[in-house]
Amino acid sequence: MAKLESLDPITPMFAQFKEKTGPIVLANTFFVPKESTEAFLPLFRRQAEFMKAQPGFVSLQMHKGTAGSQLLMNVAVWESTEALATAFGSPEFQRMAAEFPDDIVSYPHIFEQVDV
Repeated sequence: MAKLESLDPITPMFAQFKEKTGPIVLANTFFVPKESTEAFLPLFRRQAEFMKAQPGFVSLQMHKGTAGSQLLMNVAVWESTEALATAFGSPEFQRMAAEFPDDIVSYPHIFEQVDV
């Protein structure tokens, strides 16, 4: 199972689930050692297909770091924190999450859009 770390230790993702807001963006940066990339991507695609079918899901994109980086970043838009929390907490999603290799580290964080 991938290790889940807080990008912002003061406000971990699970604390963010308590904030009733939306729409939101989940930015999840993964550290994926090169030897685990082949195992990671098919598992992530399965998870993504599951999430796309959940109520409140809007969109998802995966990005890969350049120049040999071992980072991948998922950017997913959801209608609300409640919708994301429900999908994330589902037994089926948790079963899939448990399949990720142990050497992967995930840094999820929830964001709201800011007008500039």
